[in-house]
Amino acid sequence: MKGIQLLPIDIHAAQNIRLADELRLDAELLAVHAELSRMDPTGERFATVLRNTIDQLLNGEATGRYSWESLYKTERTHAGTLVEINLQREFKFADGRAMDYRITDIEVDCKYSQSFGGWMIPPEARGHLCLLLWANDQESRWSAGLFRVKEEWLNRGGNRDAKLTIKAIHRDKIHWLWRDAELPENVLLHMDSSDRDAVFAPQSGQQRLNELFRRAQKRRISRNVVRTVAQQKDYMKRVRGNGGSRSALKPEGILIMGDYDSHRAVAEQLGLLPPREGEFVSVRVARKRPHHQAAPQAMLDGQAWVVATPDDEPVAAPSLPSHAR
Repeated sequence: MKGIQLLPIDIHAAQNIRLADELRLDAELLAVHAELSRMDPTGERFATVLRNTIDQLLNGEATGRYSWESLYKTERTHAGTLVEINLQREFKFADGRAMDYRITDIEVDCKYSQSFGGWMIPPEARGHLCLLLWANDQESRWSAGLFRVKEEWLNRGGNRDAKLTIKAIHRDKIHWLWRDAELPENVLLHMDSSDRDAVFAPQSGQQRLNELFRRAQKRRISRNVVRTVAQQKDYMKRVRGNGGSRSALKPEGILIMGDYDSHRAVAEQLGLLPPREGEFVSVRVARKRPHHQAAPQAMLDGQAWVVATPDDEPVAAPSLPSHAR
């Protein structure tokens, strides 16, 4: 009819509606999704497991390695098994009868890939739910989602054990728990190369740690990074006072805050990201002066301190509060 214009059909919108309807009808997927969201509402536990698993493979204390590319092929192949084991240890998932886990008494297989979309689905997982995980240390990102394994959504298996992959066009069938979330940073991997070379230059583990805290200020430094740089079994002792980095860098005005509540509070007062469990944050401070204007401040040793500017002369750092958690 004249005068009537038909609106164009949004094919993608229609497909998304059908997908949403299909997910709503998958009671098992929704139940597992709800349980995992309840157990880890922020994703922090999943992120920590992935961070720790990568660090476990790197084994920096013994090897000094800090990048995924430095792993042997056999070590990379082992990553998926370690992720599966470490997630079960963290969340206490029950053993599956046919798949890896039982979550709310529903069989769930666990698949990890360092390459997004590279999940290898075994033929026996057809019809089951898969927990798909991806992490990339270079990008400091990770994802986790649930996928109902259906024949029509898979590529044919061409490898020896007939494992299958998800067709790229059907990755929209993954029901994401977390997508492109932040993976705790691997500081050594992301440091400027000249800074990293300076950190590893000294022969002494203590001197290497001192250089790390000088050059990686205002960044969360994990215990594994400390272990990798020190390459000593008593690496935590090398951070503390009484001869460790805290006392060595105090004359330069550098504070090293740990994961104690009192230290975290100081970091927040100075406008820094507070260290999480097993982390440290270092920063050079100065007594507050008029030119600091409205800079965030912390009261230490009865004086106001701020993050030092390049124009501030180094002065000895104050003492941090007692180690109350």
